[in-house]
Amino acid sequence: MFISVLDLLKVGIGPSSSHTMGPMVAAHLFLQQLRTFGLPDTSRIKCTLKGSLAFTGKGHATDQAIVLGLHGYLPANLINTDVSTLIAQLMHQSQISTPHNQTLLFDPTQDIHFDLGPALPEHPNGLIFELVDSHQQTLKKETYFSIGGGFVSTLQEIKQLHAPLHMEDNDLSPFGFNSAREMLLMSASSGQSIAQMKRQNELTRMSERKLKMGLDQIWTAMQQCINNGLNADGLLPGGLNVNRRAKHLHQQLVNAPQQCSLNEWLCAYAMAVNEENAAGHMVVTAPTNGAAGVIPAVLYYAVKHEHASNDDVHTFLLTAAAIGGIIKHNSSISGAEVGCQGEVGSAAAMAAAGLCAIKGGCSAQIENAAEIALEHHLGMTCDPVKGLVQVPCIERNGFGAIKAYTAATLALRGSGQHIMPLDACIAAMKQTGQEMSHKFKETSLGGLAVSITEC
Repeated sequence: MFISVLDLLKVGIGPSSSHTMGPMVAAHLFLQQLRTFGLPDTSRIKCTLKGSLAFTGKGHATDQAIVLGLHGYLPANLINTDVSTLIAQLMHQSQISTPHNQTLLFDPTQDIHFDLGPALPEHPNGLIFELVDSHQQTLKKETYFSIGGGFVSTLQEIKQLHAPLHMEDNDLSPFGFNSAREMLLMSASSGQSIAQMKRQNELTRMSERKLKMGLDQIWTAMQQCINNGLNADGLLPGGLNVNRRAKHLHQQLVNAPQQCSLNEWLCAYAMAVNEENAAGHMVVTAPTNGAAGVIPAVLYYAVKHEHASNDDVHTFLLTAAAIGGIIKHNSSISGAEVGCQGEVGSAAAMAAAGLCAIKGGCSAQIENAAEIALEHHLGMTCDPVKGLVQVPCIERNGFGAIKAYTAATLALRGSGQHIMPLDACIAAMKQTGQEMSHKFKETSLGGLAVSITEC
C-alpha cells in the first residue's frame, strides 16, 4: 500500500477530520456530481447522517460542514476565513448554486436529518445525499463514508476494499511495505532508514521540490497553529464553557523556566493546537483533528528546546507517516470505528517513531518506540462530552505527547529487540475496536460523556 505523507498530514480546519472535514468533502463531491445531471426546477438536496455522525454531528459541526461543502467550499480553502461569520450567512440561505449556476433548494434546518437509528453496516460514519423533485421522488442518490482523517469513500468504493482506504498499490514503490515487519526487513536488506525508504516511495509520485515544499508547508502550519493557540484566550464555542488554558500555562512556563518539566511544555503545545481545533480554526490533520496536537507538540519541542534541524523535521514527518500509513492500512485512525486508541494512540505512535528517528534510533528502535506508544493507548474510548472535541480531547493530546516522548526515549535505551511487535499491537487495536461497544466510539452515549453532572 502507499499513502502519501501529504495526504496523511494535511492542513484543514477543526473541530473534526471525520465529522467536519470528511462531510464537507462528501457534500462538495455530491455537488460536483450534479455537473452533468439534468436538474428540474424546484429540485432539492437532502442529507441524512447515520451512526456517529448523527449522534455527535451537532457538537462536531457536521451540519455546518455540509452547508459549506454544498456551497462549494473545501477545508483547505477556509484556513484564513472567518468561518463563524460565513456559516452565519449560509445557514440562513435556502438555495445553493451548482457549478453550472443552476439553483437548487436546500434549507439546512429542514434538509439535514440526524438519524439516530442503526448505523450503516459498512462504517459508523455514513452520509446519504439525495436529489429529489417537487414530489419527493429521488432523482439521484449517493452514500458516502467519512472514514477518518478527512478521507471519504463512496458505497461502491468501500465495498470493493478490504479496508476503506484511499491508497495506491505498491507497483511504483521501491519499498512497498504493508506491515512493520516488511518495513524492518526492507530496511535491513537495503541499509536504508525508514525515512529514506518513505522518501523514495514519495518521489515516485512527485518531484523532490514538491515533496520538500509540502513538508515545509505542513511544518509551517503546525507552528502557526501552536503559536495561534498560545496567544489566544477566552471560552471555546459549543456551550460547555471550556476556558482556553494553553496561553496561561505557557506564560507560567516562560516566566519560570527553571521550575518547568518536559511534560508541562508538551502539554502547553499540544493543548494550544487542540484548543484551536475546538474553535474550528486551522490545524494539521495528524492523522486526525481530534489527535492533531500530539505530533506538532513533540516536534515543536524537539526544534525549540533540543535544536532539531529542518532536515530533522523532514525525517520526523516522513518516519511518522510511514508508521501512520501502516496503522491506517491494517487497522483504523477513526474514533468512530475503534475509539480514541485509533486517534491519539496512532498519533502518539507516529510521534514516538519520528522523535526516535531524529534522535538517532535505528529502524528496530523506531518500530519499538511506535509499539510502546500505541500499546499504552489500547482500549482508550472516544467519549466526548456533549459531542464536542474538548473534554477529554484537549488534555488527552497533551498526555499523548508525553507518552510519545517517553516511548521514544525508552526505545532508545534498548537494542530494538522487544516482545510485542508493532504489527501485533496494531492487530490488537483493531480487535479491541471491533469488540468495543458503540457507546464508546464517538457517539457520546457512554463513559465521560454521560458521567458529567451539569448544575
